[in-house]
Amino acid sequence: MRAQVVIVGAGPSGLLLGQLLHQQGIDTLIVERRSPDYVLSRIRAGVLEQGAQSMLEEAGVAARMHAEGLVHTGTELIFNGKRHRVDFKEHTGKTVMVYGQTEVTKDLMDARTASGAKIIYEAEDVTLHDFGSEKPRVSFRKDGMTHDVACDFIAGCDGYHGVSRESVPTDAIKTFERVYPFGWLGILSDTRPVSDELIYVNDPKGFALCSMRSMTRSRYYLQCRIDEKVEDWSDERFWNELRTRLDPEGAERLETGPSIEKSVAPLRSFVAEPMRFGRLFLVGDSAHIVPPTGAKGLNLAASDVRYLFDALVDFYKDHSNAGIDGYSARALARIWKAERFSWWMTGLLHRFPESSPFEQRMQGAELDYLFSSRAAQAALAENYVGLPY
Repeated sequence: MRAQVVIVGAGPSGLLLGQLLHQQGIDTLIVERRSPDYVLSRIRAGVLEQGAQSMLEEAGVAARMHAEGLVHTGTELIFNGKRHRVDFKEHTGKTVMVYGQTEVTKDLMDARTASGAKIIYEAEDVTLHDFGSEKPRVSFRKDGMTHDVACDFIAGCDGYHGVSRESVPTDAIKTFERVYPFGWLGILSDTRPVSDELIYVNDPKGFALCSMRSMTRSRYYLQCRIDEKVEDWSDERFWNELRTRLDPEGAERLETGPSIEKSVAPLRSFVAEPMRFGRLFLVGDSAHIVPPTGAKGLNLAASDVRYLFDALVDFYKDHSNAGIDGYSARALARIWKAERFSWWMTGLLHRFPESSPFEQRMQGAELDYLFSSRAAQAALAENYVGLPY
């Protein structure tokens, strides 16, 4: 077998890269170790920057997003029981779109199927070979048979626990990490959202987030201990705790119901450098993780795809290596800015168990400054809607 580009991983970044390259006549093979149903079952974020929206439009998969997605022109923050609003549109002229990552993935899967482009699900023992040379290969087993695929390039879009980053020699890569001393307990419910926009809460009992997937499906989070057990949290206990962290208006409007998904997610910041190793490129979560506080995970993956897609098109259409050579530096420059914003938002809104009284006062002063300063609100809005590519 042969393909010009082998993409490891059929999450949104791998599918988006594959769709864009296919439209340019570049032959791709996507190899995914899980089944389609498993890929779609992963509950992920749902806020899209305008850059990510534009890429989905370019890929020809934006029709359902525009029909069903929710345009948000701002967000709300609750501190000391009072609600404050940051207007994205006023400060930046831009908005964000609430459209679930699962839906993005489904749209891209459908487009891949319709195009007839090659994709292998439930591939076992995926192994990357010779990516330091000009003749890389990817091997895998499927239905008891071993397959070997020759290619020009490998795009590692297989996430934090995938084989791509693990295939890089340890002395060729440097990692940076910050693990947070708490997690997010999240539930999904078929209830109306408590507000038309996302609400971020800084409460003495901990952070909370009121989000949504649609006007009939809500996503809520509570800051919790990292060792919390989902089984210890009944729906009733969750709703009661969330209500205590909201302002009176939010507590009154909160609609409760049975959860359809419940989980505890750890929070970490992580970056691997560089993101290119010969003919292997790391994309998305294989190279970086951000706390979900700043809504940057999927959006950062989309910007990686933008840079790599442009580089590969330049290589095949213009016979230029400039984009390939510059991919890692270009991607990392934007990644570190998004890491900074996510780190800042996490520190601003959570209660850290080790915080001293001085640090707690500093957090309160930072929030008071944000609510009283147009410049501070503009900075938050500029980062939240997404820095330019």
